[in-house]
Formats: sequence, C-alpha cells, structure tokens
Amino acid sequence: MTDPIAGRPGGPSLRQRRQRAAFWFLAPMLFALLCVAAWPLARTIWFSFTNTTLSNLYGGEWIGFDNYLSMRTLSSGRVVWRGTLVDPAWWNAVWNTVRFSLISVGFETVLGLIVALVLNAEFKGRALVRAAILIPWAIPTIVSAKMWAWMLNDQFGILNDILLRLGLIGEKIAWTASTETAMTAVLIVDIWKTTPFMALLILAGLQMVPRDIYEAARIDGIHPVKVFFRVTLPLIKPALMVAVIFRMLDALRIFDLIYVLTPNSSATKTMSVISRENMIDFDKFAYGAAQSTLLFAIIAVFVSAYIWLGRVDLGGEGSK
Repeated sequence: MTDPIAGRPGGPSLRQRRQRAAFWFLAPMLFALLCVAAWPLARTIWFSFTNTTLSNLYGGEWIGFDNYLSMRTLSSGRVVWRGTLVDPAWWNAVWNTVRFSLISVGFETVLGLIVALVLNAEFKGRALVRAAILIPWAIPTIVSAKMWAWMLNDQFGILNDILLRLGLIGEKIAWTASTETAMTAVLIVDIWKTTPFMALLILAGLQMVPRDIYEAARIDGIHPVKVFFRVTLPLIKPALMVAVIFRMLDALRIFDLIYVLTPNSSATKTMSVISRENMIDFDKFAYGAAQSTLLFAIIAVFVSAYIWLGRVDLGGEGSK
C-alpha cells in the first residue's frame, strides 16, 4: 500500500507537492512585490550614490558616498565634513522619529490591550461597541489630521475652549504651532487613531485563549489580576509581539499625519518628511534618496533587533 505522505514510489512526496503548490500560489504576490517594492528600493539606493536631480532623473553620475559623508579641504586648510551623516537636521529627524515611535507604540499597546480585554468580555451590545471602536482607525489619516487641526487650532479650536472652561489652562495654546507642544499634539492624534488597530490585533489573540482556563481559575478562586499576568499575558504574547512589530513599522515611517498636522515644524519633522523635503522641495533628489536609504536601514535594524531580543516566533514553530 502506498504511503500517502511519501507519495508514489519515485515520485514527489506530499510535502514536496504542497511546497510546489504554495510557491505557485505565492508567485503572483512575489512578482507584485518585486515590481512595487524591491525595484523602487533598489533604484533609491542607486540614486543615493549619484548626483541625480529631480529635473534630470536619468543624467546622474556616480559620486560614491558623498551624499552620506564627504570631506572637503578649503583653501585655508580647514577641513569641512558634509553629507547626511553629519547633517544636524537629519539627526534631529531621527530623534523625532524614534521618540514618536517609542511613545506612540507604547501608549497604543497599553491602551489597545485594555480595550481588547473589555471587548473580549461578555456584555450586551458588544458587537456594536466592537464596530464603533474601529471608527477612528477607519478614518483616512489625512481626514483625521485635518479634523484634529481644526480642533487644536489656537484661535477657534474646541480643545482650547474646553480646557479654558474647565480652568485647566490660563490662556490659549498653539498646539501645532509651538515647538513645545507640537509633538504632543501629533502623539494625541496618532494614539487616538491607531489604538483601535492595536486593540483589534490583540483581541484576535485573546479569542484564541481557551475559555475553560478562565473557568478553572475562577473555580479555584484565583484573583483576576493574577490570572491576567500568569495566564492571559503569556498566552497572547506572540500576538502582542507581532502587533507591536506591525505598529512599529508604521510609526517609524510616519509621514502623512505630521506633514498635514505640523508642516515645517522642526519639533516633529521625521525621517520620511525630511527625505521628501530634500527630494521634492529642495531638488536635492540624490541627497533625499540617501536619507530614504538610511531610513530603510534604520527600520530594518530596529525590527531585526526587536525580533531577536524579543524572540518573536514569526513562523509559528513555537506553537507546534
């Protein structure tokens, strides 16, 4: 009798046939990624080593690492370093991006976990609440940024009006115009918008936890807080870690929210914003390409370090 796993004698095994079928199913997606992601990335990296301008995309010449770091000796003998790696504006953008990512993802993870725990409980109207909680995330970022820009306006914004009426502030605050409050305004909007996304991913992990575990803990009289830290949190850790990766990837390349809400603010300008600014506004296309390449490298390092330090199981092997 032929073993169904091994297949016909001399023929491919069932595993080999499945792998071959999986490859053909994935081939269209891989081809699309090659066209819309890999090729543009390769072109951007190439542009970063040239002196290409926006007005002459195909006439750039190879200049090596000058867009990243170059040294010039003046007639006076003074040595001047130039390039992205010694550009204070770039490192300010790096700091803004990292600070924004860590704070926003941290708050969104904690608040998303709380929301997910509430939505995972049994109560009347739960389906309606689950649908309503996704509204901020469903609103396009440009729309929500414009909406919050009106609400945060220092002259006729509703937020200042409410805080003044409650006596929490003594004068109107220019939330998006002041360098002291611009990052806070961006964080408020981003946390409001993206917390439902984190809650949705964490809720998916909570749905996989067997209900009989909670029933056994309730019968044994274990405190709910102890159940959360000893049972729930370890079981949803894989889903939580993956959710943080997805959100961190999105936060590190933040562009649209900041570009609309706080344009030209040095306090919130991120790596994506400054690279676009150099490529389009200042016609320093190759210089902006170098910054975009560094952005890709920084994101790759952050995510790789997170996966390695957090021992994230992306392949699902740990659950077998």
